[in-house]
Amino acid sequence: MSALRRWFPFLSWPRPSPALLRGELLAGFTVALFMVPQAVAYAALAGMPLITGIYAALLPTLVGVLWSSSTRLSVGPTALSCLLIASSLSGLAMPASDQWVALAVWLALLSGALQLLLGASSMGWLLNLISAPVLTGFTQAASLLIMASQLPAMIGLKGPLSSLWTQPQFDIRATAFGLASLGMMMLGKRFWPKLPMIMLVVGGAALVSWLTGFSSASQSAVVGALPSGLPSLYWPGGLPWDTAGQLIVPAMVIALVSFLETASSAKIESQRDGKRWNDNQDLIGQGLAKIVSAFSGSFATSSSFSRSAVTLYSGARTGWATVFLVLCVLLVLMLLTPALFHIPRATLAAVVIAAVSNLFKPSAFVHLWRVARVEAATACVTFAVTLLTAPRIYWGVLAGVIMGLSHFLHHRLHPRIIEVGLHPDGSLRDRHLWHLAPLAPNLYALRMDAELDFAAASDFERNIIEHINSHPDLQHVCLFAQPINRIDATGVETFQSLVRTLAQRGITLHISGVKLPVERVLLSAGALQPGPLLRLYRNDTEALAALQRLQPDPDDMAAAVI
Repeated sequence: MSALRRWFPFLSWPRPSPALLRGELLAGFTVALFMVPQAVAYAALAGMPLITGIYAALLPTLVGVLWSSSTRLSVGPTALSCLLIASSLSGLAMPASDQWVALAVWLALLSGALQLLLGASSMGWLLNLISAPVLTGFTQAASLLIMASQLPAMIGLKGPLSSLWTQPQFDIRATAFGLASLGMMMLGKRFWPKLPMIMLVVGGAALVSWLTGFSSASQSAVVGALPSGLPSLYWPGGLPWDTAGQLIVPAMVIALVSFLETASSAKIESQRDGKRWNDNQDLIGQGLAKIVSAFSGSFATSSSFSRSAVTLYSGARTGWATVFLVLCVLLVLMLLTPALFHIPRATLAAVVIAAVSNLFKPSAFVHLWRVARVEAATACVTFAVTLLTAPRIYWGVLAGVIMGLSHFLHHRLHPRIIEVGLHPDGSLRDRHLWHLAPLAPNLYALRMDAELDFAAASDFERNIIEHINSHPDLQHVCLFAQPINRIDATGVETFQSLVRTLAQRGITLHISGVKLPVERVLLSAGALQPGPLLRLYRNDTEALAALQRLQPDPDDMAAAVI
């Protein structure tokens, strides 16, 4: 049964009871009020036909929750994923055209297959390649790009944003709808946070649009007619090799970024429930959701942090809330798409800007600067590259990943090695930082806070040799080895070379607190045989007692003076 639940995690859901279903029904309906207008707005952001946004909120949402371990994630269209889709396909096809839809479907298939493969092979750890500073820099830049892309539609500008500085022309009624919608949503967020302001504003705008004749006079400025009914099975056709080459990198970035969106929500749910987050199972669920979305003729989905928060806030306890959410979306698809006809596109743009404005937090850079300046620089580089390479914004993520990995490798190649002294509180600390006396005369006592592997071995050996050369009267070297929890073949070779070098110079090597995994490797290599010039101690207390005996006897010193 456990193996069956591994492949079908929804079998672990609690059996529905009337009390449970009442709460889940309310939670699902609440999220649906936010999701339906957002889905249509995000489809426009992705350059897709508007109906595909609702398709992405139907079967992908259901599959995503059925095969995920986090049952209260709101899977569907998200701003970041839609921006990545639009930027990846820019220049390859016309937005909303058949070719654009086919390429968007291929992006969903490729990114979904990658996530499915990573999850099935338990390789979720690869997602750690994108660090928090990289995601911060990308998110801040992406939020600005999203708002800039939606600003012309929201303010009724006829033409691109650049026309603001030349000869701007406005549709005053569209401007009124956009600004009023944004203002109402901002006020609602501040004063009435419990109300579904997105649905209320969108519904109110549609009603005003119909009553004033705006939708009849300017049909291109409203959503217009949308098809009703379930999506048909869609196949995008073949993918030429040259086009596939242009989609591989964007698909990888979409897979990574979208799952980081998932992680930010799933970790909150896991912490609230006091359970461990199963990242590999969520990868499987997210991958399947993207693939199902593709076969629905839609685009790559992800987990929305804001909608997932609403799901938790509305009292959802299980995945049944998402089942009811999907039923609400199905009802809209089957019966209520004509009601979407009158929604002004300016209002949809305002929905996107209102949602994305929560992502833009410049103070995040200040916080990173206070924590770690190198990581703040990584975030700033990611931010700058993302903006400068637009619409190919995935290069910002790749630049941040490369910079983060370079910083990581720099630390691995230059481990922290300190000379230790005995602090008054009894601990061993950096002798030079704390101005401590040596542990014994003619002794070099050191500690390396890293693994003794191919990356750190060279610095480890060079540090000791340089100290020996600069202190010709040195007689003892003591390695406090407790922090070293791993050693590889390069480390063993370096250790053996160091032992030989010290022995040739008549210097005794003291080693304290070797951990069992390291000790086993050294013993197997025959590199840890105690002798007159190699002494081993089980712990630091034993080592300090032995080193204390290296101190000259005060009586002997007095006699020598006389």
